[in-house]
Amino acid sequence: MERSSALGISFRPAGPDDEQLLFEIYASTRQDELRILPWSEEQKSNFLRQQFAAQSAHYQCYLPDTEYLVIDLDDTPIGRLYLDRRGPELRIVDIALFSEHRGRGIGGAVLSDLIDEATIGGVPVRIHVERDNPALALYRRLGFREIGDEGVYLLMECATARKAAVSEIGW
Repeated sequence: MERSSALGISFRPAGPDDEQLLFEIYASTRQDELRILPWSEEQKSNFLRQQFAAQSAHYQCYLPDTEYLVIDLDDTPIGRLYLDRRGPELRIVDIALFSEHRGRGIGGAVLSDLIDEATIGGVPVRIHVERDNPALALYRRLGFREIGDEGVYLLMECATARKAAVSEIGW
């Protein structure tokens, strides 16, 4: 998935040299929740590094076939996209943008591209979303619906792709 959209968005595989970048993107998604804690900046940084390492280890162990991509805007890294294409779905393992790039239509464009890709493949797109994630409204607007409640996370699916495939076949 290295295609570009009209917005100047492109994707490239994340490599070993991207580790600090991927950490910074991860850390940017946790700033609001850490802001209220009475910890020093050093404590917050140490906590984030531990959490990032644990998340990375979990993904490597349980999702070994995940595709790790850096999202670039005009050749500048602005986010990350982790995809798992195993099984009868396109699973978004993680999608995150630096805060200054959120709310500008970039996430919606990336998700729309994924929905289009899944439509061609005749599979649904699925993602786990935290209940308090501000992007929840975007997912719903793009056609994602809740198909599972897993406590802190909702399992959401955009079944547009599956419906299009079934419609073409005539089922």
